[in-house]
Amino acid sequence: MKSLLPVVAAAGIAVSCLMAASDAAAFNASAPHVAPAPRTDVIRVTTEPQGQVKPQFQRRVVRLVTNEAPGTIIIDTNNKYLYLVEGDNRARRYGIGVGREGFGWSGVVKVGRKAEWPGWTPPPEMRVREAKKGHKLPAYQEGGEDNPLGARAMYLYRDGNDTAFRIHGTNQPWSIGLNMSSGCIRLMNKDVIDLYDRTPVGTKVIVVGPGNRQGEVSYQDRGIDLFRTMFGG
Repeated sequence: MKSLLPVVAAAGIAVSCLMAASDAAAFNASAPHVAPAPRTDVIRVTTEPQGQVKPQFQRRVVRLVTNEAPGTIIIDTNNKYLYLVEGDNRARRYGIGVGREGFGWSGVVKVGRKAEWPGWTPPPEMRVREAKKGHKLPAYQEGGEDNPLGARAMYLYRDGNDTAFRIHGTNQPWSIGLNMSSGCIRLMNKDVIDLYDRTPVGTKVIVVGPGNRQGEVSYQDRGIDLFRTMFGG
């Protein structure tokens, strides 16, 4: 069955900055209350307010018919879904943002490496392109809540070489469901953390997009798995 089959459409993480405990001696009758100092070694995840992401792009467990092996990732860039195949007609479905016009791609790759709170090195051509628009990009940006790669990144390789494409988080959750990246696959931070924890290095990733360079891939989304949604598993 070709990948163009229709997909059946079916908070966010807020990690509080940990506060260091105050010394008990600061709380006595003769001394005023002293607010505990915030820890500087904890990076906060930007809160993703409710209502920014359409309901159909929230993470779901679905009934997915496919002959791909459990653990495989199938990315449907046309319908803006990423599937993590779990076997027995089961999968986890995540809403994604994908490449804007002219930046779409397809193919079969692997997760070559992974990183938590990754730093970002914009490609030289991106820096030139954005400079023409009046946007000056840094040569390198440390990881953190304002980093374009978000909370996690999985680097996609082909034949042992970095493709420069990533599956990563985003500090722009409203972009999920849209075509606006330079070819990378973005998820909400809470979703990329969930996927990252389930995805080892070496995972096969099938990207279904322009050019059909992924070859034949059979999958059919039959909608939300109500039993698993209600009872777990």
